[in-house]
Amino acid sequence: MTPPLLTDLPIRALTPEDLRHCADLSEDRGWPREDHKWGLLLTAGTGYGIDAPDGRGLAAACVVTAYGDSRAKPDLAAIGMVLVADRFARQGLGRRLMRYVCDELLTGVPLTLHATPYGRPLYEELGFDTTGRAEMLRGTFLPDPGPGGTGVPVRPATAEDLPRIIRLDTEVFGTDRTHMVTRLPAFTDRLLVAEDRSGALLGYAAIWPNMETHVVGPLIARDTATAQALVTALAASTGRPLRTDVDVRHEEFVSWLKERGLESVTFNAVMTRDLPGLPGDWTRRWAPLTVAAG
Repeated sequence: MTPPLLTDLPIRALTPEDLRHCADLSEDRGWPREDHKWGLLLTAGTGYGIDAPDGRGLAAACVVTAYGDSRAKPDLAAIGMVLVADRFARQGLGRRLMRYVCDELLTGVPLTLHATPYGRPLYEELGFDTTGRAEMLRGTFLPDPGPGGTGVPVRPATAEDLPRIIRLDTEVFGTDRTHMVTRLPAFTDRLLVAEDRSGALLGYAAIWPNMETHVVGPLIARDTATAQALVTALAASTGRPLRTDVDVRHEEFVSWLKERGLESVTFNAVMTRDLPGLPGDWTRRWAPLTVAAG
């Protein structure tokens, strides 16, 4: 019997039980396994995959994270972790999976993703436009040798802070992502809030473990000084190198991170479909939780 074409293989929804296969797929393509991140994405979002015809795990996978009050008709959906096993690369599986997600599952839903230079041509073919740019930075954070600090009070977040964090996040992000924010206390190693002298919330930020690094994100802050205060406090709580993805329009903040020891690793295109750019207030949105979730 003639085996089916790879592009005719069925696509199925993934479950948390597929985490190991997803991590295997990341490792197969030379990425870190990122089990911790996969676990979050497969519970807060929905994964889609194609089982390998040779029975060895997944041939391809991606994750969709929907945002808004209604999961039936999201305000926005982020697509990430689009991966094809090396032995099935360049045979149309990535295109088939993306067409299924974009043109069948999410027809009419505004979409966003972060694209590497390698993936960008496919996404442009699918109707995505580049509407922003993010710079990945990585390195050991060096404390500011100068006296004093930013003067912005920062403290660990408590359970009582969550409603305020959600309200601020919804305002800045432009749509509701309560289902993601409420997972932060368990997912992250440290979650901080910044307040003014009257106790008004100015921003919040977290770090979470990713292989040998700590990723800074999400990072939402009123201004550069608040963003610096949050990152400085987060860095003081870890001995690992930091990694983060920053909107390149925050030039002063990017320069400050480089002065503090982080180095540029790569640039990714922020792409959207069916909307001119990400909603919300980019001036207070400094770094995402992860580029895979928008």
